[in-house]
Amino acid sequence: MNTIRHIDPGPRLSEATIHGGRIHCSGMIPEDTSQDLSGQVKQALAEIDALLARGGSDKTKILSAVIWLADIADFAAMNAVWDAWVVPGQAPARATVEARLADPKMKVEIMVVAAL
Repeated sequence: MNTIRHIDPGPRLSEATIHGGRIHCSGMIPEDTSQDLSGQVKQALAEIDALLARGGSDKTKILSAVIWLADIADFAAMNAVWDAWVVPGQAPARATVEARLADPKMKVEIMVVAAL
């Protein structure tokens, strides 16, 4: 039987769901929105690392990522942090778009799907 496991389920969403050999993470956001773009991206990536570990995976197994930036002008700065974090030769499929985020102080949100 192929069951679904929920990590930190809430009334609206789960932090992640695990099914079919994959972990689907919700969008990770920074806790401290007073930081600049680089600081916010580092926070979101640290949240991803922690959530993947809880689900039995890690960043070397990320299959796809979607990154939302409040301002696409931050694309190069975001990429500098991303490039330092992602494992060389194991970068996932990725999309990056500009979007209005839920909190005007947030500069980034990142969602990933990884293999277990």
